Amino acid sequence: MSAVRRSAGLLLFRTVTCADGRPDAEVLIGHMGGPFWARRETAAWSAPKGEYEPPEEPAAAARREFEEELGLPLPDGAWVPLGETRQSGGKTVTVWAVEADLDPGLAVPGTFTMEWPRGSGVLREFPEMDRFAWCTPDEAVERLVAGQRVFVERLRAYVREGRAPSEA
Repeated sequence: MSAVRRSAGLLLFRTVTCADGRPDAEVLIGHMGGPFWARRETAAWSAPKGEYEPPEEPAAAARREFEEELGLPLPDGAWVPLGETRQSGGKTVTVWAVEADLDPGLAVPGTFTMEWPRGSGVLREFPEMDRFAWCTPDEAVERLVAGQRVFVERLRAYVREGRAPSEA
């Protein structure tokens, strides 16, 4: 029996004003690195997140992964729980939002090593995320992997309507 895979992350957001005067949010997401994602845009972006195993707490993992993937400290700000969801591959993902501004051009992504091309015996290093961008919710929903889109919807409801994010 395999253990449940768990991942935790942080979604930075900044509040903006729509043309109709209502508040909305832009979110900071990252394009996944490595050869598998190199030529993809749609459903190839993610909130900075990563796997953890107990006894590590999800919030500690979210902070650690944010700092590893961006190479920057997490800006100060209140953590807004966006709940969790189960992705199609079975992994349970927990995400918080933090209102803060950050220049994505300052990111120095962490790296991972893998054999590439497969079967070549050559180990190469790739960035965990190869670029970061602030996106409107509509842009983010198009770019994010399907299993994480719900977090943008929950955040948007929180910013626009002042309601607590729902796990529904």
